[in-house]
Amino acid sequence: MIRLNGTNVYLRALEPEDLDFLYALENDPSIWEVSGTLAPYSKKVLRQYLDGAHRDIYEVKQLRLAVCALDGTCVGLIDLFDFDPRHLRAGIGIVIAEGEARNRGYGGEALALLCQYGFKVLGLHQLYAGVGKANQASLRLFRKSGFNETGTRVDWIRTANGFEDEIVFQKINPDVH
Repeated sequence: MIRLNGTNVYLRALEPEDLDFLYALENDPSIWEVSGTLAPYSKKVLRQYLDGAHRDIYEVKQLRLAVCALDGTCVGLIDLFDFDPRHLRAGIGIVIAEGEARNRGYGGEALALLCQYGFKVLGLHQLYAGVGKANQASLRLFRKSGFNETGTRVDWIRTANGFEDEIVFQKINPDVH
């Protein structure tokens, strides 16, 4: 089981006990534009997802981990997706649940832990992320975490208010050439 320890948070593999947290987070319409979700998920579908969450990143090309405060409370999720072992890259996404878990540094620490895992354990050359131009909190997070803004996809994300640009970020591992 993967567990990555930080100072204020740790990342761990998803467990069956995370069903209610996952259900609440995945069915929160306020984050659907960020996650690309179009409809609610049932507990049955999420339970099936959790049953297969242990599968290897080389097999399923993704890894989703729970972001937990030191007291064990699950405060968010962080993912590697579009894992490409040939080109040694993966996308990275993160969501911290609404409420008191936000603005406490959990996101930055979780992002640092997953970058370290991606670079040191998986040997990735780069991580990348796409962030909607209006998502100021995520833009600050990726900039503060050492990701470089490398481009803009114009009118890339359809929102309730029309189309929004997506800012593309990359972080290169200097140890992999």
